[in-house]
Amino acid sequence: MSRLLYLMGASGSGKDSLLEALRRELPAGVAVAHRYITRAADAGCENHIALSEAEFIQRQQQGLFALQWQAHECRYGVGIEIDSWMQLGCQVVVNGSRAHLESARQRYGTLLLPVCLQVSETVLAERLTRRGREDATQIACRLRRAREYDNALPSGCQRLNNDGELQDTLRALRELLSRQKRTHGEMQES
Repeated sequence: MSRLLYLMGASGSGKDSLLEALRRELPAGVAVAHRYITRAADAGCENHIALSEAEFIQRQQQGLFALQWQAHECRYGVGIEIDSWMQLGCQVVVNGSRAHLESARQRYGTLLLPVCLQVSETVLAERLTRRGREDATQIACRLRRAREYDNALPSGCQRLNNDGELQDTLRALRELLSRQKRTHGEMQES
């Protein structure tokens, strides 16, 4: 079984942009999971699968989610298809929730690799302001939460800085995936 790369980061850190760039230059043996979210398909910029509240609950009751959580008045899920992908040898990348990392660790144990996408407060403030979804008070709250999170990063978290060019961060992510594939492959052979 392969690894699950669990990408986390503050709102505005560039997770969606990074995952979209990875999809365009997808290395062999890597799959990027879509999230199932109870929000409109055209809301935000994430490539997700929109579900109604009723659809989400039905899938949840049928055990169709490997991971699930609630945040920002929405329900989020990652489908059980990722387990099949990993069993087939794919490294899987998911857009995870910082607050629900422990649930993911409980399910995947050593197969899970937490990755923290980080940006400086200055860059984060610029991005949040530019996207125009939050007012000044909401931006201040997001910056405070990001600062608190950066001061208490989860153990074993690989850091990726996304202050610069997206292509630089993508290159670093691809290198991380390549290293993990080699390391995990060697562990399975021994």
